[in-house]
Order: sequence, then C-alpha cells, then structure tokens
Amino acid sequence: MSQILDGKLIANKIKQNLKREVEQLKREGILPKLAVIMVGDDPSSKIYVKNKSIACAEIGIAYEEFLLNDNTTMKQLLELIEKLNKDNTVHGILLQSPISKGLDINEAFKAIDDKKDVDGFNPCNVGKLCLGQDTFISCTPLGIIKLLEEYNINIEGKNAVVVGRSNIVGKPMLQCLLNKNATVTICHSKTIKLEDVTKKADILVVAIGKPKFITKDMIKPGAVVIDVGINRGEDQKLCGDVDFDEISQIASYITPVPGGVGPMTIAMLMNNIVKAAKLKLS
Repeated sequence: MSQILDGKLIANKIKQNLKREVEQLKREGILPKLAVIMVGDDPSSKIYVKNKSIACAEIGIAYEEFLLNDNTTMKQLLELIEKLNKDNTVHGILLQSPISKGLDINEAFKAIDDKKDVDGFNPCNVGKLCLGQDTFISCTPLGIIKLLEEYNINIEGKNAVVVGRSNIVGKPMLQCLLNKNATVTICHSKTIKLEDVTKKADILVVAIGKPKFITKDMIKPGAVVIDVGINRGEDQKLCGDVDFDEISQIASYITPVPGGVGPMTIAMLMNNIVKAAKLKLS
C-alpha cells in the first residue's frame, strides 16, 4: 500500500511559516497584498478565487478582487493590469483563468509586471525558469517539488514522466524536474503507446483532466505518482486523473484527490506573494 503524500498537512505547515514571515514584514512597514482579476462568470474560477482569499486571510495577506464582466475589452483588461502594476501597495497580481472568449490571455500575462507575477506566467519568468534562475514559478509545479522534498523523495537522476503539456502545469513541471536533475519525458495526446513510457517512470506526474485515466497496468511498481487532476467520476464524486484505488496498491507514494496537489498550489501562491513583498526590502 502506498504512503500518502499529504498535501493538506504540508501546506498548513508552510502557511504557518509564511504567517510568521508576514508578521515580520508588517513590523518592517510592508503589508503584502494580492490583487486578483477575474473576467467572466466561470463557476470553478469562483471557487478557486474564494479559496485564495481564505488563504490570504489565514496568513495576514491583504486581498482585493477585480471582477470584470464578459463584455470587458482587451484594452480595459490591460489598463487595469497597468494600474495594478503601478500601485505600490500591490505586491502580487493574479489573472484567474479562463478569461472570456475573444481576449488574449497570453498578452495579459505578458503585461503583468514580472516582479508581481506570482503565478509565474509572464514570459520573462518562464524564461528564467528554463535557464534555472531564481524566479516566480507556476504554483502547481512548485508545490509538487516542495511536496516531494518534504517527504525526502530524491528527484536527482530519476526517470520522471509528465503526462500533459499545458502551459500552467505540464511545461513548467518539466523544467522544475529538469532543474532538479531528473531525466524528464513529457507525454501528450499525440504520444504513441503512452503506457510504454509511463511504465518507465520513477516519478509520474499526471495532469490531463481525464477521470481515472491512468490505471495500474500503466505504472511501474514502486513509482511515485502525483495526481494533478480534479474531476467528477461517474458517481459524481471527486477523483483525479489516476485510478487511486488501483494504483495505491502498487505505488510507493501517491497524492490523494482532494487533499494532495490542490492545497500545495494555494500554499505556493502565498509563498510567491510573500517573496514578491520581500523584493521591496532588497
């Protein structure tokens, strides 16, 4: 039976440490602040944004929301971003995806000041990650690395396989693992004989948005399995991209859904906001 990688437990530990750092920053005259922009009325986004506001309140980070309607133009969105870029009381800017159709999210990410880009999606920060330089890293991949480190799981020299090539998880995950000296393969919808690749993984990260897609015959016994997916199964219960019941019998470590990667993502967002606020001191 696998050991559970308890993201909720580790995230709470990280948030307690961040709370102390925020208190110290306040003593030095800096109140860390996050500005969240949401365009449109996506139900899932509302939940994610609410969770971020709760985490900010727990840690002592100031929080402000900018809720824009579906008719918002690209010009209006960019003007808001520029206003927040110039606002010295705002340390982190987060644009919640998805945004309304017709708007260019990549152009918006590019417009966010790279020193306030706590989601790590500005091309400048993406480039620094590729070069192995200190930067703001996308919160989910960063959270996964922190989780592996907390459980003393060695990454160096291991065969790591990432299933999914999104800009939010898959691609930055590849770079994070590569920067930790893993040998990394990335798979996607065009990968031929996917199971032949996933079976070779010492560390398998799955982020494709398909309920219970990865089954026990697709992994190597003893592998570390990280499930980024959050879906509704046929029974309408929350489940991940891997078949937890099957794979937990043969993997060495596995993340649950919920309670695995999700809490770590939020914790790393808080971490990045505090990091951004500290830049004011340097």
